[in-house]
Amino acid sequence: MRKILLPAFCAIFAALPLRAQEEDFPSTSQNYELGGYLKNLQTLIFFNDANLLPGQGAASDTFLQDNLLHHRLNFRWFLNDKLTLRAEARTRLFFGDIVRGTPQYADLVKNANDDYFNLSTVVLDKNGFVLHSILDRFYMEYASGPWEVSLGRQRINWGINTLWNPNDIFNAFNFTDFDYEERPGSDALRVRYYNGFASSIEFATRAFDNWNEAVAAALWKFNRNQYDFQLLGGIAQGDAVLGLGWAGNLKNAGFKGEATWFLPWEKERGQSLAATFGIDYSFSNALYFNTGYLYNSNGTTGDGNIFGFTLSARNLYPYRHAVFVSAGYPINPLLQGSLAVIYSPVRSHAMFLNPAIAYSLSENWTLDLVGQIAFSRMEKRYTAPIQAVFFRVKWSY
Repeated sequence: MRKILLPAFCAIFAALPLRAQEEDFPSTSQNYELGGYLKNLQTLIFFNDANLLPGQGAASDTFLQDNLLHHRLNFRWFLNDKLTLRAEARTRLFFGDIVRGTPQYADLVKNANDDYFNLSTVVLDKNGFVLHSILDRFYMEYASGPWEVSLGRQRINWGINTLWNPNDIFNAFNFTDFDYEERPGSDALRVRYYNGFASSIEFATRAFDNWNEAVAAALWKFNRNQYDFQLLGGIAQGDAVLGLGWAGNLKNAGFKGEATWFLPWEKERGQSLAATFGIDYSFSNALYFNTGYLYNSNGTTGDGNIFGFTLSARNLYPYRHAVFVSAGYPINPLLQGSLAVIYSPVRSHAMFLNPAIAYSLSENWTLDLVGQIAFSRMEKRYTAPIQAVFFRVKWSY
């Protein structure tokens, strides 16, 4: 039933008399746009503790090598001045040590990427190669005057802050997954009404079978004293949720934040509060600086794993507290360097380093070198049990 419901909804929606989204697509026609990219990601993961290896059959006792070839196709069809169909597909070929050493790797990829409807398929799962394809955007959007209505698999982004987004109850996202710029989508209905300058009211609900799976909420955006505010309320997978967010300036610096309170229907789960804020500033020499803080009442004050915790809007980071600092600088017009550091003042004094360098080869070609290092303090000294290096080549068209 799930396989036929979404196409049926879209067919019904097409009977209505959209407007384009804000992203830039290369134009090929007056009534449709087609674009995308092809990229190759090489990964080296180093382990200082052999017990951390995720499976058997690794090429080495100290490191794993993995590869990902990723193609994305973006399509928009402007049926008329009010109605648009949008479809985007990502196809990825996984191969390497982790794929060979992880039983049921194809099932893990498929289950982690689909939503309510089955819009993905494993094309190949053989000899350490997994080819997976998914429609992660497939929806109709209707726009007329102050009204916007969208139905299908879409990104419902209610987050404001740069790194962590407690208000993003539909599509929680792990910032360590830097290779998924578009972020996940949800099979959902969204209705938005613009009722003034920087002001809107919207309602969204994700498809569900029972109330413990339901995510449905209303969001009110408004502007006061040169600050943009938002308030939200609804339900999210067994919780009643209340949230707020803001974005404005402290003199010449940007100031953003958001918080969400989760009140469970079943008391044994316990309440949860996720709150974060951030300040960013661009200097006259083009140096960009960003800092922030996250409080996660669901997080631990002991040992955790940044690469292995269960992600949700209720639990955006494995630790109770986290302080974030990052800086980026254009070394020259073609070369950009950045460094992000996250420190958690908990028993293990966990720290995460994320250095990156991006180089533009041409208008359509980019190179990225990214590092991810997770530190923890054991026996009065820091160790880095997991270290990862990523090299990515991307061609956009």
